[in-house]
Order: sequence, then C-alpha cells, then structure tokens
Amino acid sequence: MRIIRVGYQDKTFYATIENGMLHCLDRKLGLAAPVPLEQARLLPLVSPTKIICLAVNYLAHGHEIKHEIPEVPRLFFKPPSALIMHQEPIVLPAASLHVDYEAELAVVMGRFCRDVEPEEAPNYVFGYTCANDVTARDLQKKDVLFGRAKGFDTFAPVGPWIETEVGDLGNLSVKTFVNNELRQQGNTKDMIFSTFEIISFVSKIMTLVPGDVILTGTPEGVGPLSPGDEVTVEIENVGRLTNPVRHQEHLAG
Repeated sequence: MRIIRVGYQDKTFYATIENGMLHCLDRKLGLAAPVPLEQARLLPLVSPTKIICLAVNYLAHGHEIKHEIPEVPRLFFKPPSALIMHQEPIVLPAASLHVDYEAELAVVMGRFCRDVEPEEAPNYVFGYTCANDVTARDLQKKDVLFGRAKGFDTFAPVGPWIETEVGDLGNLSVKTFVNNELRQQGNTKDMIFSTFEIISFVSKIMTLVPGDVILTGTPEGVGPLSPGDEVTVEIENVGRLTNPVRHQEHLAG
C-alpha cells in the first residue's frame, strides 16, 4: 500500500493512492468519497520529532570512508528542518565544496515505541520509504562530529511515498542514479545491523513517536553532487526518490 500525506479543504491527512484517486485513512474527517490527486496539496510525508541515522551500517561503506566497523549501531541525528519532499531541490551550501549522496532505506514509525525487542519492532512501524542522507563530506572530515555536515536545510530528502509492504527487508536492492547514470548499488542483506535490530536499539535509548524517521545506513559507492544534477534513490519494492540539485546562490530572488 502506497501512502502519502496531503492537504485538502483545510484538512491534513494520510491517504492511499489508487488510479490517481486518494482515499483518506482518517475516518474522523468524514471524507468517505475518493479525492482526485490533483485537487490535493502534497505535503512532506512525515512531521518527525527526530530523524535518527546510522553511521557505517554496511561493511564496504565503512571501508570506503575509512571508518572502523562498529560493535553497536552508531547513531547521529538530522534536524527535522532538513526534510524535503520528492522533486524538491537539494541546495548545496556555500560552506561546502564536497557534498555527497547516500541512498538509504528509511523507516517511518507508526506507534509510540519504547524498550522493545527486535521481534516486536514490526508492530511499531508505519512503513518504509526512500531517503538520501546528503552529506557535506569535507565538513564531516573537518568537524569530526556530524551535526553541521549532515544538518543543512534540504539534506534529508524522503519519499516519494510510504510503502507498507516491501517483502523481505533483508534483501532489497539500494541504488543511486545521478543524471540517470548508476552510481551506487548495494543490498540491505549487507547491513551490519538489521532494520528491526536498529529499531530495538534506538527504542532502548529514547522513545520513538509516530512520524519519527530512522535512516538505516548507506552501502558503498557514495559520491559527489554538483549543481544541475538530478539524483535518484531507488529501493526495490519501495520506490524512486528524485531531487534536482542546486547551488545556494541560485535561490536568490
């Protein structure tokens, strides 16, 4: 089931998409009849309290960026202000000369989740989507800490929808295309920590709330973006997230 978040007649709600028609999932709103997609306003898929990310969750990526392989999930955060939608531009900041794409499977939480075991974790998931952990690589190396390098506005593209059924989470291809050229190719089977192990680990540190997003790490093959590029993250059984790339100065006016 593909789910998006929309605005319609001063209401905000999640809806399924079928043949260009939206079916509201919130019965309390009284929208029993399908709504044409073109009459609704597309909204960011989520409004998270936090975006939690994993550093080095694929062995080969750890080797390519010369990071030691972690014994437990290594977490960092992106601010919710970094979130953008499918087709919105990634803005390359003037402060960085090297910004990379990082394709990732993202988890969207559907229930309050605290102190759960991996086998319980699926009960708390709303669905899955594509994400791009955009990173100012030069600033990451300079700062050591990830806050600035990962936290610029537009550095968390997520979309194009939330998919509730993806099949085997442990065997999904993960790809990045830049200008339709394949640049990154991996598979979730190469994760060091599985999706449900990650949810469990995080839930034993902090409460996850509905709408929170977890980015599960990127495979090897990360690389730079340039102004004028179009970058697409494709995850098997989930979707294709596409964003144009602009330089900060292009936003003037």
